[in-house]
Amino acid sequence: MLVSLIAMLALALPMAAQQKLAFDVASVRENKSVEGPGGEAPQTNVPLGPGNVYSPTGGQLNIRDMGFLLLVSFAYRMSIPQQDAFRDMAPKWVTEARFDIQARTDKTDVTKDELRLMMRSLLADRFGLVVHNEMRTAPVYSMQLVKPDALGPHFRKHTGACSKDFEGKTTVDADADGYPEVCGGLLLLSGSASTHFRIGARDMPINVFATSLTGWGDLGRPVINDTGVTGNIDFVLDFVPPYAQAAAGADADGQGFQEALRKQLGLKLESLKQPVEIIVLDHLDHLSEN
Repeated sequence: MLVSLIAMLALALPMAAQQKLAFDVASVRENKSVEGPGGEAPQTNVPLGPGNVYSPTGGQLNIRDMGFLLLVSFAYRMSIPQQDAFRDMAPKWVTEARFDIQARTDKTDVTKDELRLMMRSLLADRFGLVVHNEMRTAPVYSMQLVKPDALGPHFRKHTGACSKDFEGKTTVDADADGYPEVCGGLLLLSGSASTHFRIGARDMPINVFATSLTGWGDLGRPVINDTGVTGNIDFVLDFVPPYAQAAAGADADGQGFQEALRKQLGLKLESLKQPVEIIVLDHLDHLSEN
């Protein structure tokens, strides 16, 4: 579930369309190892979620046993609805095939966003991937403040500096105010009840937060930031995930997702229709190996 939560952090990447970067050396191979027990777990030296968590690797990108959809999602920083739309347009192998990638750029100080652009070039070269962006009217949720100009008790605008030293941790402790001790990505916090998720982040763009709500709450539609809040935020949210709430029914101990949004963060979701950006698949081939 941790991998799913991290993968759910998503926002369309506002990078210059005319900028084209590519790896200097790259090997891409389909991983046909046995799935399930005894198979390989996906591995990567660069977090493929859409957040800013990234420790420079000297220009190296090493990925093993990774699904194609996650590779595309990393390259284009897809939201959950964009991933769903792409999956519906793509051939079946996109959800089944797994790949190993070893790539290097001579730009040893390469940023994570530059790696995304290089991944776009690699997918175009080896898979013939061609996409374009298109606006389509669809049901969305408008994220609004419950009380005008008032944030909830566990939601604030980001101020001050914080450490980005994760040291390989998958969970972290909270600081004196209850927020993660480190910043830059979505984190599971220690001390959650067994049926709850307690997640938090510091220094997260508000629009990344809004689009992430779709996956965290299993909402089935995009979320648009209409709070009037701009810039980066800190938050902590403790909730019973939808699947656990459905299983427990009336016996669920804790706040459901939307109730937690209201009471802990001071946010509400209003249903409406408006244009949203979809990444449309124009062309895709199976792997053309080295």
